[in-house]
Amino acid sequence: MSSGMDHFSLQPLLLQLLSSRGLALAGLLLLLVLCLRARRSRRPGEPPLIKGWLPYFGQALKLQKDPIGFMKTLQKQHGDTFTLLLGGKYITFIMDPYQYPFVMKNHKLSFKVFSKNIIRKAFSIQKFMTSELNNELRDCYQLLQGKSLDTLMDNMMQNLQEVFEHQLFKTTNWDVTHLLTFCTSAVFEATFTTIYGKFLGADRKKLITELKEDFLKFDNKFTHLISDVPIELLGNTKSIQKKLIKCLTSEKLAKIQGWSEIVQMRQDILEKYYTSKDVEIGAHHLGFLWASVANTIPAMFWAMYYLLRHPEAMAVLRDEIDHLLQSTGQKQGSGFSIHLTREQLDSLVYLESTILEALRLCSFSSIIRYVEEDLTLPSETRDYFLRKGDLIAIFPAVLHQDPEVFEAPEEFRFDRFVENGKKKTTFFKRGKKLKFYLLPFGLGASKCPGRFLAVIEIKQLLIILLTYFDLEIVDDKPIQLDKGRFLLGIQYPDSDVLFRYKVKS
Repeated sequence: MSSGMDHFSLQPLLLQLLSSRGLALAGLLLLLVLCLRARRSRRPGEPPLIKGWLPYFGQALKLQKDPIGFMKTLQKQHGDTFTLLLGGKYITFIMDPYQYPFVMKNHKLSFKVFSKNIIRKAFSIQKFMTSELNNELRDCYQLLQGKSLDTLMDNMMQNLQEVFEHQLFKTTNWDVTHLLTFCTSAVFEATFTTIYGKFLGADRKKLITELKEDFLKFDNKFTHLISDVPIELLGNTKSIQKKLIKCLTSEKLAKIQGWSEIVQMRQDILEKYYTSKDVEIGAHHLGFLWASVANTIPAMFWAMYYLLRHPEAMAVLRDEIDHLLQSTGQKQGSGFSIHLTREQLDSLVYLESTILEALRLCSFSSIIRYVEEDLTLPSETRDYFLRKGDLIAIFPAVLHQDPEVFEAPEEFRFDRFVENGKKKTTFFKRGKKLKFYLLPFGLGASKCPGRFLAVIEIKQLLIILLTYFDLEIVDDKPIQLDKGRFLLGIQYPDSDVLFRYKVKS
């Protein structure tokens, strides 16, 4: 926060810039800075450099318009390694999947430097960066595995069934609604109550709805937040960010009942480094909440959308789920609850394949590292020099759409990851088996620690919907990926779509 003296001394400059002549001068100065940033030239031994004619932005607009098509074109022209100017940053892309381990294991490539910048911009967290706090918070992720994951899973199933409880006892008339809206409400409420617990009081539903609406507004600006655009230029984003952080402070969380183990552990750690009234504790919780739901919502949407568009897939999944419920002696119907272990969930190979196939088609996650020192990148054809201060990136969406790895990659095939009734994990490129063929959750140090819970939640939600409800698509219009989050997670649809559902008779 600026002091009064800073604010006072800036006033004459601000007044000058606000005049028409001042604005023109500021525009010219900005243009000059952008042009200077784009003056870089390729040195001997470096990867091909593609800057484009736009200063600062470079190739960002082309990449956003058609990420996979554009990257495939560059790969044909320049090979498996090339450097792009994107939003003022020089990013070297590694397209060869057999080079992925180099990015994962090289100690000169840092995820911390890159993530620190994002955390500061998006969530207004400043104190995350002490290595002790960072390491202690990372230790919490063990509570997203093993017995702790089993507890989360049981609570998630109970909360998901509660989300639909009032609908299960309605008449068997059709309800028509928008699919993305439906998935957003179900995922947000179930995830929040599983991780943070339940609001106390009669207005619980109102509070969770208001929190969800503010979260969606915040998430909608996320790509701008982590760019170089000041938050003050993003409309009311700063006030929404502050409101969300305030909702998740120690004082507010104390009024929520049923914290998960991981939230309790995180809170205990944060209170060692902050005073209990420090607002930044809420910023840490906002970051954790965002990581828990921001990509699960669109992933759930696409899994549902593809099933609705492919009744033959839905029929196979229903049969698989029915068979499991019968074999475990569980009755079906609105008066019964479903209880499944992790092993039983894992046995549903067509259900898991459906989710993986949806992720393959809609994940544009990238794996990005900061180059801490000049280094040499080895490859089968030649070695390249990389500069300190640049970024290096893997963009697996191109691999996910590679016809050599996945036959007819543009098609949704619900059984793509099933072979002879078991999970299929063997895929090839250039005649060699791929260790990494599907990377929606990142790789190495940046691999999503909550990936197991996210997939379990989608499985559980699909099981509830396929067991209790009849489901049909209403809009038969094809929808596309929004691509507004290119290089960042699961893409949202470019429009919502109507579907209808009713309780099975």
